[in-house]
Amino acid sequence: MANSVETLANSLSEHFGDALTGAHVAYGQAVIELKPNHLLAVCQSLKDEEAYSFEQMIDLCGVDYSTYGMADWETNSTSNTGFSRGVSKDIFDDEAETRPRFAVVYHLLSIRHNHRLRVRCMIDKTPAKIESVVNIWASANWYEREAFDLFGILFEGHPDLRRILTDYGFVGHPFRKDFPLEGNVEVRYDPEQKRVVYQPVTITNRVLVPRVIRDDNRYKEVKGEE
Repeated sequence: MANSVETLANSLSEHFGDALTGAHVAYGQAVIELKPNHLLAVCQSLKDEEAYSFEQMIDLCGVDYSTYGMADWETNSTSNTGFSRGVSKDIFDDEAETRPRFAVVYHLLSIRHNHRLRVRCMIDKTPAKIESVVNIWASANWYEREAFDLFGILFEGHPDLRRILTDYGFVGHPFRKDFPLEGNVEVRYDPEQKRVVYQPVTITNRVLVPRVIRDDNRYKEVKGEE
């Protein structure tokens, strides 16, 4: 199976050439990095060409890399495992500082060949904007609306790009890393106006840093006890 995945990654790299910025295997799955201006052409080929036949797009999601490689909180005793959620410095790469903030990731399935493929396309435009793949995979319709709602990514050519999880008066995009944890506004029902109204947030955000107890007397062995 591993050889099959590696063969797929190598085949895609050779076939699409300069349209890709990379092709590799990660977590047992073939991955290709795609240039935005080649998105529609490559995706159409991935679906139509018999050698690949990725008939289904099973998922699409946005990614915000604005805080990639940054610890949630800085402490002197943090580690890269456990509750302290520290960050190992070796995850940084040479492109970390210049990488575009947003990306769209597509997960494709070929039933004919029993292959899965992850396609990542970095967005190099401001505001974040990329072509819609709805005309290639109809299942992208709601997924693109979700990425627009949560990340603010615009999909050019989408037939009905509206919010899908938050309501029409929602402020901001909640999956962006700079979105406040307590939100921007809150809603409540006003009995006098007999309708739902928006108002400034009244809660105060608290960030708790979990502690790891290294020495607990409750678990020490007492001499004479079994």
